[in-house]
Amino acid sequence: MKQKETSLNTLPETDPMKNNSGKKKNLGNEHIGTLTSTPMRDDAFDLNDQQKIKKIAFHFNAIMETLGLDMTDDSLSGTPLRVANMYVNEIFSGLDPGNFPDTTLFENRYNYGEMIVEKNITFFSNCEHHFVPIYGKVHVAYFSSDKVIGLSKINRIVQYFAKRPQVQERLTMQIAEKMKSVLDTEHVAVIVDATHLCVSSRGVGDTNSQTGTAHFNGKFKDEIIKKEFLNYINAIT
Repeated sequence: MKQKETSLNTLPETDPMKNNSGKKKNLGNEHIGTLTSTPMRDDAFDLNDQQKIKKIAFHFNAIMETLGLDMTDDSLSGTPLRVANMYVNEIFSGLDPGNFPDTTLFENRYNYGEMIVEKNITFFSNCEHHFVPIYGKVHVAYFSSDKVIGLSKINRIVQYFAKRPQVQERLTMQIAEKMKSVLDTEHVAVIVDATHLCVSSRGVGDTNSQTGTAHFNGKFKDEIIKKEFLNYINAIT
């Protein structure tokens, strides 16, 4: 893994999702703000999807006009609505807790006690600082307690948290925390290796660097087990 920077289980000292009284913000529909939560307003779900699409399209039209684009041109006139639909129904659909995927669990009938690894999960997200893409691979591993999760469900959990404005450190922790919650186990590891277009397509314009983040918990804090996981994901297949 070629990395520009690596963040290992680092957490900020203060919680931006707490209000002035120190209590967690309730974001509606059981979407409770936590240390790893995406920053959301309390009224985030007051508008339905169609109302959001209409409002975003209106404002995106104003942005395009401000840039001097001719919004009567047939190539441009439908762009605000296309962008609004894309934002709400596709690339930012993970903001809605109602879109969290069903997570099918199975009994660990074989009493399998070794790590289970799902590697090279492709994801596409968007940097919350510049709203340009982040893309790369996620590697997830866990030790089963008495349940195992359908492999495709791990991919869907990754996609759910990727489909929102993100920072890579938070994405890594959100995937790890949800896996621990769903599987009722602390023995979870997540590594994210990503390319940020806010680095490669603008600013410094570095097209070669990648960013790596990792979260190791439970048994994965043991250096031998951690090394075994890293060997799995670095193996040539």
